[in-house]
Amino acid sequence: MKTVILAGGSGTRLWPLSREYYPKQFIKLVDRKKTLFQLTVERARLFSAPSDIYIVTNERQKFMAMDQISELGIKIPEKNVIAEPSPRNTLPAICYAVLQITESESTKVAVLPSDHLVEAGSAYRKAFRCASRLADEYLVTFGIKPTRPHTGYGYIKPGNKIDARCEAYRVDRFVEKPDEERAKKYIEEGYMWNSGMFLFSTDEFIEECEKHAPDVIDVLREEGLEGYGDVREISIDHGLMEKTDRAAVVRLDTLWNDVGSFDALYEVMDKDSAGNAKSGECITVDSSNNLIYSERLVAAVGVENSIIVDTKDALLICSRGLTQKVKDVVRILKEKGDRRAEMHLTVYRPWGSHTLLEESDFYRIKKMIVLPERGLSMRMHYHRNEHWVVVRGMAKVIMQDREFYLRSGESMFVPAGTKYKIENPGKIPLDLLEVQIGEYLGEDDIVYFEEPD
Repeated sequence: MKTVILAGGSGTRLWPLSREYYPKQFIKLVDRKKTLFQLTVERARLFSAPSDIYIVTNERQKFMAMDQISELGIKIPEKNVIAEPSPRNTLPAICYAVLQITESESTKVAVLPSDHLVEAGSAYRKAFRCASRLADEYLVTFGIKPTRPHTGYGYIKPGNKIDARCEAYRVDRFVEKPDEERAKKYIEEGYMWNSGMFLFSTDEFIEECEKHAPDVIDVLREEGLEGYGDVREISIDHGLMEKTDRAAVVRLDTLWNDVGSFDALYEVMDKDSAGNAKSGECITVDSSNNLIYSERLVAAVGVENSIIVDTKDALLICSRGLTQKVKDVVRILKEKGDRRAEMHLTVYRPWGSHTLLEESDFYRIKKMIVLPERGLSMRMHYHRNEHWVVVRGMAKVIMQDREFYLRSGESMFVPAGTKYKIENPGKIPLDLLEVQIGEYLGEDDIVYFEEPD
């Protein structure tokens, strides 16, 4: 079986932890040792060899996916990591991946979102084996038994049972996120939560796409990624599952949480005797039923039913139950052109990371970490001079046509209009301080002479 992992989301409902440049699937949110993406890759390994796992992400996050796969000690071919040129929602992403798979063979494919928390125990394995038996005839999705009338999930109404060996049914209907009263009614009538996971045969999937979304599959088949941006943006639910008469649902009785809000994150975190879920250094006095996520000491006195998320550049304080409105904060920041809507102080790049330490209108100071055997591509700036200081490691520098090395404590000055590149030829990370000085310090003041990084 092949597995397609969807890893291109932005996760703005978990701001300021999750941002567009570093979304929730790549953060160690629940398991402090592994990210949601890494846990999904491990789950995919239950039924697929590493060479049979495909990742669909975007150019901004492709290197994150590759690095986190490497951390697991798993070797997934780089060609299997597909970078979308532009976000087009789940149907085009899945369709393109399936077309890549069918270039070599027809097979069964599981589709897994990378930003959900799922317990992959015996119930999970049983449900996927059941779905695999049905995949030659049906497009199978997985329904979660509701634990409460949740208003943030879509629901599935099961129809006639189609497998006596497991809880498998034809899909009677899909419904959008309901209000609480309607959600209660759905639970009473046996509806399930829509998990966003799927399993089908490639032949059945392509045949149904040709019937219900021919404009999507025809463009991707004929033009590939070059035509990707011209494909309409549509989910697999709206574009295919709600239209096909081959939809089936297999009930999945296991821990599942889409971690789509801080309320959802609170549900799955361990709690103290007062119901406080904590991550980081926290002191609580007469406080209960809070989620506190901090990068420095947070002391809460007499606080109840609140979300407190403290990062180095932003503090979120929110009443529990209202966390779906966090996305409104992100919208306001974007309307103001505020970079904090998209990125943290630390931004991860293919060569390493940079952390903003201080800035004003005319200068900016960053800490740079260049990973071993990686480097910044050849570039130039029109409007700023730069001063670089090596803190740890050794830097190989090419400036104009001159090549030299810098050791710890040594520095170089790069005047505006000078071509340069920096590489780490060593086996340990290269730590640098970068001081930018000029009348314009925008990130768009970079002229690349090689492939941008």
